[in-house]
Amino acid sequence: MRNTAKITTAVLAASALTLGLTACGSDKDSASDTSGPLVVAATPVPHAEILTYVKDNLAKKEGLDLEVKEFTDYVTPNTATEDGSVGANYFQTEPYLADFNKKNGTHLKSVASVHLEPLGLYSEKADKPGDLKNGATIAVPNDTVTEARALQLLAANGLLTLKDGVGTEATPADIVKNPKNLKFKELEAAQTPRSLGDVDAAVINGNYALEADLEPAKDALVLESAENNPNVNLLVVKEGNEDDPRVRKLAKLLTSPEVKKFIEDKYAGSVVASF
Repeated sequence: MRNTAKITTAVLAASALTLGLTACGSDKDSASDTSGPLVVAATPVPHAEILTYVKDNLAKKEGLDLEVKEFTDYVTPNTATEDGSVGANYFQTEPYLADFNKKNGTHLKSVASVHLEPLGLYSEKADKPGDLKNGATIAVPNDTVTEARALQLLAANGLLTLKDGVGTEATPADIVKNPKNLKFKELEAAQTPRSLGDVDAAVINGNYALEADLEPAKDALVLESAENNPNVNLLVVKEGNEDDPRVRKLAKLLTSPEVKKFIEDKYAGSVVASF
């Protein structure tokens, strides 16, 4: 049985934001007491599953007391890390982290690159991208970085053309060619799998696809290439906590041969170790 604490996201998101993103945390917070357990915020799949494997199989030998808290959104883990409610988080990519810090004034820093979850295009109405009808509606994540990543995926597979150089800031306004007259429905990333019955296709983050019992390596019409992909998932702490001995131990374990084998065996290509 997984020894994790599930958190009601809406309540925590509100409370974390209320506390303020610039809070330094009290002497009793999780991040300031390095003698206590390292509390790590993570989305359930695959992040909490990987952390739970580490907790149950590797942490004790390394002398690491690890506690996993699950969140279902992409905001609260960062605000909780910033205010010291948790000591680290594991759920996000480098482009998302940079964008979040810039927009929210947070001071979060990566300490390890662990895995890639290829973003995929899924559909209940088409078997391949070319089958999408003229005027089809595609659901895409509404956060800046992931929406751009979704549009880049569609462009890489010939469904549209984007302006040169838009990169991680691409939006539908940057589409210069749209031969199928595709329409876009912008949703919170966690909602995209649930939209599949209402749209013609959806671009879904790998973790949310797995939570929805989709197998990215089998079920996606197309997947991002893993080669030279910058969207690896990171272990993140508040700046200044990089040398916390508990964090160093966890970073070492998350990039160990044992974890690599666990990822390969459990996710069969739907999650790819990046080390």
